[in-house]
Amino acid sequence: MDAEAQDDFREFVATRSTALLKTAVLLSGGDRHAGEDLLQNALIKAAGRWQRIDQPEAYVRQILYRQQIGRWRLKWPRRELTVAEPPEHGTAVDSTADLAELRLLIRDLLARLTPRQRAVLVLRYFEDLPEAEVARVLGCSVGTVRSTAHRSLARLRALAPGELGAPASALPSLARTPVEVRP
Repeated sequence: MDAEAQDDFREFVATRSTALLKTAVLLSGGDRHAGEDLLQNALIKAAGRWQRIDQPEAYVRQILYRQQIGRWRLKWPRRELTVAEPPEHGTAVDSTADLAELRLLIRDLLARLTPRQRAVLVLRYFEDLPEAEVARVLGCSVGTVRSTAHRSLARLRALAPGELGAPASALPSLARTPVEVRP
């Protein structure tokens, strides 16, 4: 890579890494370290092809999604948090503390979904991609995206019935609330 391309790559990383890290953390189930690893690997792959990339952010995001799909297929056990009873939270979202609790709850619930379900919800509602684009990125049919999203939202409601008993149309707005990635 020549000096000009290195400067372009550094500038891209400096300006877009925060947004890409948020997506990577969500894809990895809220685990910041796994999200950082995911993003770092994606940036390494993109650096090798940097001079041939037309749309760098789209290219890096696609690497993120595909790497996460590859991680699903690995044979190691997933870490899951199991509790005897679901946590007690109010359903009203009327203060900053309630929004923070809701974000934490959604992050914890996303971590309890399968990686494929999590990826469909992140792409569909956090990234706000149309179903056809989600299907293209994940390499599946639109029908698979629809059914996976439907089952994923139903699973979220089952995991926290008092919290997310709202209709599916309310969940996309919850997903667009600012996600804070902690250092």
